Amino acid sequence: MPNNIKEPLFPFVSDELIADVIQGDALDALKKMERSKFDLIITSPPYNIGKSYEVKTSIEAYLKTQQEIIGELIRVLSDRGSICWQVGNYVNKGEVFPLDIYYYSIFKNLGLKLRNRIIWHFGHGLHASKRFSGRYETILWFTKSDDYIFNLDSVRIPSKYPGKRHFKGPNKGKLSGNPLGKNPSDIWEVVVRDWEEGLWDIPNVKSNHPEKTGHPCQYPIELVERCVLALTDEGSWVLDPFAGVGSTIIGALKNKRNAVGIDKEKEYCAISRSRIEKLREGQLKIRPIGKPIHKPSGREKVAKTPEEWRQLKLTGLE
Repeated sequence: MPNNIKEPLFPFVSDELIADVIQGDALDALKKMERSKFDLIITSPPYNIGKSYEVKTSIEAYLKTQQEIIGELIRVLSDRGSICWQVGNYVNKGEVFPLDIYYYSIFKNLGLKLRNRIIWHFGHGLHASKRFSGRYETILWFTKSDDYIFNLDSVRIPSKYPGKRHFKGPNKGKLSGNPLGKNPSDIWEVVVRDWEEGLWDIPNVKSNHPEKTGHPCQYPIELVERCVLALTDEGSWVLDPFAGVGSTIIGALKNKRNAVGIDKEKEYCAISRSRIEKLREGQLKIRPIGKPIHKPSGREKVAKTPEEWRQLKLTGLE
């Protein structure tokens, strides 16, 4: 999409769909909820990295608190439901602790089954000077039982070789693919490469992203939508216990699901409610699924090698 064209606004959302934003402590709110209500729980929990809305503590204490919350989440999850737990790394004094590894044992010990460890790749993030710059996070997809909702057809991507046929066996000569497309991989690199190659490369929400709000760790609505489409049915209930500015709620409403979000920060709850209202009015800017990630043409000033660097090369001081 050319830079001079504004992001499209999403059409109106039915008033019959329910969206509830609860301000308060996640554990307290969960204890008041009915059992087995939600077909999907999707969230990005606090990483314990000292953000303005976190109180940094030891990783042991952090995980103990999260385990208590996860126990309540499993209680409110339906028997056919899924939990998508999106996490990055906890860093302490330069040492990296991959949170997905720690969380796996918690969910496993509580009886859930891991279906995929999805890698979400993005092109921009925090730069590092003493290790390689991180450019991915992970989504752990767990189910409560072996009989779970999985609508693969809703998230299929175009086949690279749709005309491919079986070359031997009883189906020799017959088309080997699915007319609706192929199964996406568990590496999500969204958009052009995504739809053409099966990788899902979703841009994270930075300053020039149309969905950007004041939240420092906001994740894109598209990330939610893929999980919602595959792991719930229309009319299902979706929950985000660390809702931030409401991206999960919006991703659910946009696809005809009901949603509940919990967040302790009054400011973020207010932003969530405002975004939901704009969505209902057809006034919310959302980055559409499938939009190509912007690539510099080389003509932009910021894409050109600075003159200072050219001089360094000429003098051999680089």
